[in-house]
Amino acid sequence: MEHEQAFGRRETRQIMVGKVPVGGNAPVSVQSMTVTRTADHEATLQQIYALAAAGADIVRCTCNEPEAAEGLARIVPRSPVPIVADIHHQYRRALEALEAGVHCLRLNPGNIRNPEHIKAVASEAKDRGVPIRIGVNGGSLHPDLYAKYGGKVTPEAMVESALQEIAFFQEVDFDLIKISVKASSVPLMIDAYRQLSEVTDHPLHLGVTEAGPPPVGTLKSTAGMATLLAEGIGDTIRYSLTADPVEEARAGRQLLEILGLRERKNIDLIACPSCGRAEIDVVRVAREAMEAFEEREIPLQVAVMGCVVNGPGEARDADLGIAAGNRRGHLFVRGQNVAVVPEDEMVDTLVEWADYIQENGAEAALERASSTRAAARRAADEDRRRNLGERGEDANNSEAIIAEIRRSATTG
Repeated sequence: MEHEQAFGRRETRQIMVGKVPVGGNAPVSVQSMTVTRTADHEATLQQIYALAAAGADIVRCTCNEPEAAEGLARIVPRSPVPIVADIHHQYRRALEALEAGVHCLRLNPGNIRNPEHIKAVASEAKDRGVPIRIGVNGGSLHPDLYAKYGGKVTPEAMVESALQEIAFFQEVDFDLIKISVKASSVPLMIDAYRQLSEVTDHPLHLGVTEAGPPPVGTLKSTAGMATLLAEGIGDTIRYSLTADPVEEARAGRQLLEILGLRERKNIDLIACPSCGRAEIDVVRVAREAMEAFEEREIPLQVAVMGCVVNGPGEARDADLGIAAGNRRGHLFVRGQNVAVVPEDEMVDTLVEWADYIQENGAEAALERASSTRAAARRAADEDRRRNLGERGEDANNSEAIIAEIRRSATTG
């Protein structure tokens, strides 16, 4: 499949987080955060590698104690991706993290409030060429901003918090900045980022904070971030889920692929919603297919269809697909039937042909099936006619229901 047309992007400055460009015309990057104790550097490194394998471009680790900074000194040289140190209330942890060699800092303006401390960190980061993310959080604004905006969190309050922090950085001539204005409320978060994007050209890191566990947390995060990304706003993203952080990285990567903002890394599985014609348990087979492809980096669109009546036609744009019929599977490549396999071999066959297409291309796959295509097409036609004969054109009995609705409407 050709790479889909991405949404237009808001122009921003570009900074480097280690070797990962952020902003400008760089691809939107995926970030997640470890949940291990950073001082346990071996456990943390294991999680970082798992996050990188799941699609994370950047990983954040907490630096909340001196031992965490020591852990970072051991983690950074062995990490496969750039490391961001998350700093809470103590600015000395930021200085220690910089000494440990981290690639970026995250400072919450609501937690480190002393201007001299903020400028000291920015000055040291400037000397080392290390960027800082200004991480405004709706749950931890400066008390003065709460008071100014009526004792509640508003988009204006969050934007003002970010601009205040930028002003402190400007005093020491520091401008390697990216910004986030996260909130747990999706409408609030969207409004804050929209306002922020109008007053600064620094790259923006998107997220819905404290989104909660999946599936609701995933939906909240997607609703907020996808809305902004579709408007061209956002340069890095993070799903903040109450779950294994690997789920965060995987969800972030998938969102960017779905929006056409990153090239597909793994399969795009499409499946019919099932209907009265379905001759297999589509949900089960689709789940088995996802599991079979989960660890394989095959960037193809693969279809699982419940019947052969409309399946190949509805999924004609897929690179590869299979449709059920009469206890057998009809395999098709680019909408053309190429083989017939037993029903219990459908998923294994999909994987085998996906590997072949990935290595040799779809045209080679069609050529491979040149001797079986005619027979496969005849078998598909037979099963299509049989399905229609047994279930009829209206397999869901929709027309009878519509007729009853019309009858009720005229006699009611």
